[in-house]
Amino acid sequence: MSNFLRTQLPTLDAGLSRTGTWWQARSPRERTMLAAMAVFLAAVVLVFGVVKPIQGARAAALADIRTYETLNARIRAAGSLSSVKPQRRTGAPETIANQSAGAFGVALTTAPIAGGVRASVADASYDSLVHWLADVTTTSDLRVRRVTLQRLAAPGHVSGTVELGQ
Repeated sequence: MSNFLRTQLPTLDAGLSRTGTWWQARSPRERTMLAAMAVFLAAVVLVFGVVKPIQGARAAALADIRTYETLNARIRAAGSLSSVKPQRRTGAPETIANQSAGAFGVALTTAPIAGGVRASVADASYDSLVHWLADVTTTSDLRVRRVTLQRLAAPGHVSGTVELGQ
């Protein structure tokens, strides 16, 4: 291999020879300091030239995914465009919330609050929960006041509390 480099790349061979001579002229202390500096520079280049840009791109991609998932959920919740209006639900807020939740497979624990109802969900798919909220707001006079969600270990599943009121 060395003969190949000498015959094919004489400039490289000359440069390596000069670098070797220069390195041998350094004292052991200088060699140690230069090696440490080279390792430090390599680490800086690795972190700021490779790791940080990858982390930034990943964070941007995750933000885009969240945005598009939210838009997708809103589009699905909006449903199809039709002139037929959904049947209005009437009754106590707890009854309305439970009736609508049953249609989407969301298990609720409800508690009355002033002017509405607080619904707790232990485990539901995110899509079902969003569809349920859309259904409640389109088929009744209840409006979402506050939503607190927490992601569960199962992908796409959440738990949380929803306050609905008029």
